Amino acid sequence: MTWRSEQIAWAWDDKPVNVAQTWHGDGPTVLMLPALSSISTRREMRPLQQQLGGAFRTVAIDWPGFGDLPRPKIDWRPETYHAFLKQAAERIRPAATIAVGHAAGYALAAAAEAEGTLGALSLISPTWRGPLPTMAGRRLAAFGSIARAVDWPVLGALLYRLNVNRPVIGMMARGHVYADPAWLTPERLRDKLAVTEAPGARYASVRFVAGELDAFVQRVDFLAAAARLRTPLQVVYGAQAPRKSKADMVALAALDHVDATELPVGKLSVYEEYPEVVAPVVAAFLRSHLKTG
Repeated sequence: MTWRSEQIAWAWDDKPVNVAQTWHGDGPTVLMLPALSSISTRREMRPLQQQLGGAFRTVAIDWPGFGDLPRPKIDWRPETYHAFLKQAAERIRPAATIAVGHAAGYALAAAAEAEGTLGALSLISPTWRGPLPTMAGRRLAAFGSIARAVDWPVLGALLYRLNVNRPVIGMMARGHVYADPAWLTPERLRDKLAVTEAPGARYASVRFVAGELDAFVQRVDFLAAAARLRTPLQVVYGAQAPRKSKADMVALAALDHVDATELPVGKLSVYEEYPEVVAPVVAAFLRSHLKTG
């Protein structure tokens, strides 16, 4: 099976935005949405695409403002991502959607607004709140000030580098993202760091960290969106997920109509680190709701 990558021309605030996507496999179309984070791109979905490609036609797509392409200076905000996902769904018309991390919030919001547009939903390590509000336990006005400060020519670049550098990324990745410290080899860490070097990377990245790109303002809204769905809904998460984030995953998984699985291993990027564990669970869910021939 071949891999095919392409760039999609998009626009926001009258500025052109190039977005990359990668196709792999044959079968019903499955849209794959990577996390919104400083080191995330569609490439983190590749191990799962490899595992699922025998039964499904997968397409992993970068979010505007993230990925490994140059990114324009834009006031990235939730409506940007709601609009992008709506248009992506109309263009791709997926039979199912896999959304990981913070992408889960946008997938839930889109599905709740227009039932069925994303097909069956598989949410892996779903989160709804950015790192700073999660650590603080609430949203603070200072977080918005931090997000706006990143737009300043000199101070903004310095602020970004203080929070996105080799020691900080290594510490955060090993602490919250990957369960096995040895998985983040020097080569993999270099690849993650390269993402942070893309021109314009800081504008969306810091907004995400500050909670300015949260699809929901309150946890109750996150859960309510899921509760309204009649679309098949799966939640998968690792046993070693960070405590506060895991509490939200467990609450989501407890809803009556949710097909929930707690995996024996994994933190936030369980799908990237342990695709051989995640794929059978996701594939079984997809096969039960899609015609795979």
